[in-house]
Amino acid sequence: MQPLIVDAKPQQFSIDPTKAAVIVVDMQNDFGSRGGMFDRAGIDISGIERAVAPTAAVIAAARKVGIPIFYLRMAYKPDLSDLGTSDAPNRIRHLQIFGVGAVMIAPDGREGGVLIRDTWGTDIVDALKPEPGDSVIYKTRFSGFYETELDAALKQANAGQLIITGCTTSVCVESTIRDAFFRDYQCVLMTDCTSEPIGQNASRSNHEASIAVIELLFGWTSTSEKFLNAVATHEKSRAVAAE
Repeated sequence: MQPLIVDAKPQQFSIDPTKAAVIVVDMQNDFGSRGGMFDRAGIDISGIERAVAPTAAVIAAARKVGIPIFYLRMAYKPDLSDLGTSDAPNRIRHLQIFGVGAVMIAPDGREGGVLIRDTWGTDIVDALKPEPGDSVIYKTRFSGFYETELDAALKQANAGQLIITGCTTSVCVESTIRDAFFRDYQCVLMTDCTSEPIGQNASRSNHEASIAVIELLFGWTSTSEKFLNAVATHEKSRAVAAE
């Protein structure tokens, strides 16, 4: 199949649709919806909200050329047995900062818990809902590869090139990209399909710092518009070839 040639940094990125996958990192209600964990904690989620529409566009375009979609969800068992040992930094930080497991009433009236599996908070935001055939994978650490089936599922799909979207840029997104790099995956981050509330008022935000290090060392960066342009060019070429 003809590759998708995406305008990217540090140089253009060639995607083989038969060997690629879209990764949607943690675009769930607790992070990106009003009434979710971030919003209730007073964290500005407007950047994550703005990332939803371009992410939806990337997913739709990827579906046109047969690229599979993998959703990651940060979610814990109700008994928090997968949060880590009592002295694990993952447990300490999540309990101290976010109150993981605390009972909450969702905007839809359901009772649930902060970052608990199969509750409103860990549902994917409405505008990005998975479709039948998509893969949805729970994770319990910032990286999507840590003690999950993601690596095996990607290998089964013959996907060595990853189109990365989701939140937050410097935490779960960058952690997943770093782990993918260590496993020899090629990653291209869609920079308008991610966001970072940490350091927004600093001279250089965590979002910008992550983009810089990804461009330099861990992969490529592009935008939803450039990806859509590549898909449109690819589809036009296929149509001409079929005539």
